[in-house]
Amino acid sequence: MSTHDNLPEADGNEENKIKTLEEKLENPISEVQEPDSETSESKDDTSDKSITTEKSDKKSISSEESTASKDISNTDAEKESNETSSNADDEILNELDHAVAKDSEDESKLERHDIEKKDYHAMSKEELIVELRHLLKNEKIQAIKEHVEEIKTEFNAKFNEEVEQKKDEFLADGGDIIDFYYSTPLKKQFNSVYFDYKEKKNNYYQNLKKDLQANLQKRLDIIEELKGLLNVEENINTTYNHFKEIKERWHNAGPIPRDKYNTVWNTYHHHTENFYDFLHLNRDFRDLDFKHNLEQKLKIIERATELAQETDVNRAFRELQILHKMWKEDLGPVAKEYREPIWEKFSELTKKIHENRQQFFKVQDKVYEKNLEVKQEIIDKIIEVSSDHPKNHSGWQQKIKKIESLREDFFKAGKVPSSANEETWNQFKSAVRDFNRNKNAFYKGLKKDQFENLNKKMELIKIAEDNKDSDDFSVTTPLMKKIQADWKKIGHVPRKDSDRIWKRFKDACNYYFDRIHAEKNEANKEELVAYEKKLAHIKSLKSLELTGDPKSDLETIKENINTWKTLGRVPYKNRNIESDYNKTLDGFFEKLNLSRQETEMIKYENKLSSLANQSDDRALRNEQNFIRKKIEEVHSEIRQLENNLQFFKHTDDKNPLVMEVQKNIRKHKENLQVWKNKLKKIKEL
Repeated sequence: MSTHDNLPEADGNEENKIKTLEEKLENPISEVQEPDSETSESKDDTSDKSITTEKSDKKSISSEESTASKDISNTDAEKESNETSSNADDEILNELDHAVAKDSEDESKLERHDIEKKDYHAMSKEELIVELRHLLKNEKIQAIKEHVEEIKTEFNAKFNEEVEQKKDEFLADGGDIIDFYYSTPLKKQFNSVYFDYKEKKNNYYQNLKKDLQANLQKRLDIIEELKGLLNVEENINTTYNHFKEIKERWHNAGPIPRDKYNTVWNTYHHHTENFYDFLHLNRDFRDLDFKHNLEQKLKIIERATELAQETDVNRAFRELQILHKMWKEDLGPVAKEYREPIWEKFSELTKKIHENRQQFFKVQDKVYEKNLEVKQEIIDKIIEVSSDHPKNHSGWQQKIKKIESLREDFFKAGKVPSSANEETWNQFKSAVRDFNRNKNAFYKGLKKDQFENLNKKMELIKIAEDNKDSDDFSVTTPLMKKIQADWKKIGHVPRKDSDRIWKRFKDACNYYFDRIHAEKNEANKEELVAYEKKLAHIKSLKSLELTGDPKSDLETIKENINTWKTLGRVPYKNRNIESDYNKTLDGFFEKLNLSRQETEMIKYENKLSSLANQSDDRALRNEQNFIRKKIEEVHSEIRQLENNLQFFKHTDDKNPLVMEVQKNIRKHKENLQVWKNKLKKIKEL
């Protein structure tokens, strides 16, 4: 068996401590005084105890030195305290004591494991979302705070850069800044995952708070039990075994609230000391305990020796904190002759591990400085590429590819010193923004071509509208197909006119081809028969009496709708019969007191059935495009209303204008959900 089998494995559970100790803690935790837990050689040691307390308050003596102080004179103790406070490695030990004290609040941190710190700066927004999801799914919530916050910072930086670029393009197209709004599905995905992280973290700390209070009560009960050992009339062996069982339960009792830590630990060790005094008459028990503690502390020293050779200095430093916690809190005193030698050895190893860590940081700083040089070179190249302004579209496209390549190189270059991070990022954004502004200025000059294209498309619209009512199908049909092909060959038009003119052209062409289909439908005898059947069906439906049972009546109406679907397609010119049927259904739905959304979806299934029976899928495509357009329109209305609310942000919510706007927003959101449900339904066909 290994000599440190009783030590916990160094599993990298204290990743946040490294940064904490570097910054000296923004909210430092008070040094935890280590109460003396050894058996005194003499009852006359009151003055020595006061020295121990004073040295703990001054943070000048470590826990083991404090324990040993009871066996030296006042003068020697003060001398040793002064010498220790002047020693550089005492600062290291004090820092470790800070970390140990904080860690005792949350022993669950000891179960963490190393999480790879990836180069989030080099990741794309999509990759950052994937990484955030991975951390949230596979790692402990209390272990990923730094990772998540760094991912959030990088994502927002990249998204904000994209927003600035889109804003410049919007303004270059003649837009008003007050109308600018930009979001992406990726941004919504990130916000959703980050919200899940915050919710999961809050739940964790709420549960942790309950556990800390429960553990506090458990430890207070153990202290009461420990106090009672002195009054129990039983065999000394039985009492000592009871004491050992109490120590084991204390060790496993779990973390407690930080503000109770010192008081509870001092109380426990005070009564532990009293028990050792009680056992003073039986030195065999005391010597046995000293021997056990010495064996365990030697194992700790052996493990610290291995950590001094560990190449992963951060891992070594985290495990060293665990060793100090065991030494300080879990193990008692050793025989007098061993106290100073083993503590000096442990202190030397602590200093060595700390020095290794500092050396590692020095090397890492050099790497960051090199990354800074690389990024400065990339920024200079971006400025150089931007200085030359091409005269044609292909030239600008080549420039855009170069800039995009340099942007990727910038993100892959790695971290830079924190002191230079913000300035470097601002220089990079400024260089890219200057390029984008020059690019946008060039493309703004292309508006002249777009207006010419607009005139060409307007001519095609006039031809389509002039011929949409023509009955000479043999001549007009080839003409309509030709102007559709010509439309595709014409280039872009101004963005503000694009949707409007496309709708006019599409409506004119669709109107003409719908007339052709209507003529064909009129000649279809089966459709006429179906029309007669549907007329009769509507007539019978009007005489239908409901039972008053909503569930039964709804099933009756649905059966009626299913029957309607089986009656077939009617001639195009009689297509309004669907509207008549829906109006009849509306009367029944009102009696059933169904929600608008339920009513709309039941009726819409009937409409989809009618569309699906068309000879081609053009009607379904048109319906899907129409729904998408409605969704965009409702989205736009909601955004406008929400922007309007900003003008009333200092106004009482009960203001009639505010209440009206809020009511409209709710109504639009209900409509939006209906349209989304319809789109989902049509996609299922």
